[in-house]
Amino acid sequence: MVRPLAAQDREQWQHLYDGYHRFYDRPDLPQDFFDAVFDRLAADRPDDFHGLVAEEDGRLLGLTHYVFHPHMWFPEGVCYLQDLFTADQARGRGVARALIEGVYAAADAAGRPRVYWLTQEFNYAGRTLYDRVGVRTPFIRYNRPL
Repeated sequence: MVRPLAAQDREQWQHLYDGYHRFYDRPDLPQDFFDAVFDRLAADRPDDFHGLVAEEDGRLLGLTHYVFHPHMWFPEGVCYLQDLFTADQARGRGVARALIEGVYAAADAAGRPRVYWLTQEFNYAGRTLYDRVGVRTPFIRYNRPL
């Protein structure tokens, strides 16, 4: 079942979110990072990030974070799905798809049906799903060097 992130999810959420960052080679983040992110998600402010979790028998199997933001081309705004992660034992069971569909439903309810996300090229398993639930664009991303 996909549902909004709740206060009682704190410990399991952190375990999943830490796994997400480890997947993207960002290990050993400090506790205050997780505290700040969870506080933002728990605040449920319309102008900040929202969280959904997939749960089965009280156990979190996956998470996603998304945010609505303005867009110059689309006056209603758009939705950016920033983070998506499933536990190892939940992979291949439709959890990630259900989480993406949960974001789609939230975006539709907010009147912002345009949803987009990014992934790294090496995320082949994720991209197999993304090719089924989304449309790959020809855009190439650049970052400012720091």
